[in-house]
Amino acid sequence: MSELIGPVLEPANGNPPRKLVILLHGYGSDGNDLIGLGEFWAQGFPDVRFVSPNAPHTCGVNPFGFEWFPLDLERGDGDYEAGAESAYPAIRDYVLQKTEEAGLTLGDVVLGGFSQGAMMALYTGLQFEEPLAGILGFSGKLVDLENIGDLIESKPPICLVHGQDDEVVPVEGSLTAKEALEHYWLNVSIHISQKTGHSIAMDGLQFATGFLSRVLSPKGVGEDVAKDEFGEGV
Repeated sequence: MSELIGPVLEPANGNPPRKLVILLHGYGSDGNDLIGLGEFWAQGFPDVRFVSPNAPHTCGVNPFGFEWFPLDLERGDGDYEAGAESAYPAIRDYVLQKTEEAGLTLGDVVLGGFSQGAMMALYTGLQFEEPLAGILGFSGKLVDLENIGDLIESKPPICLVHGQDDEVVPVEGSLTAKEALEHYWLNVSIHISQKTGHSIAMDGLQFATGFLSRVLSPKGVGEDVAKDEFGEGV
């Protein structure tokens, strides 16, 4: 499998990074889409490097985007467990590589994602022997609820954000994930954005910003920086 590549946003203060946020895009999207979150957070987290790699495979339904693993959108399903298992090594290697390049430890890294990217952030992030600074999942779910206890190697703090009216990945995905992870004594915070579909509303983005402030400990981001919603592929 080829090395993952994608956009990089260097720390706004011009210094070497003291923290690292890795953002995994959704199905059919690419890193250029999700790096927008880094652009929103950059000034409030001036010592953070943001990176958002493209998934390794061209998307089966969108040749201009990428996928972490295949989905059958017509049938509304896919082999999530096998797909996540196949995508895991490349993401793990990427996280370790970017952490080493930055001269940091996994305790300085937040791994986040949207939709399929959130699924992979949870699946991958829980399997590091050293806990990450945090895991951030927008509009995602656990892909292997049955075996989640066997996958957990560390217990980083987790933040889940979901739209109440998400028609693509129903909100139950995050609610069930919170319940399952708390069963294994993980610290999980969750925010449900009302009247929001498969996108990231401003209140959800602000909730995630608060989470980053706690786990990365820089100065916070003002709530009036941006007014738009973020949304992308599955």
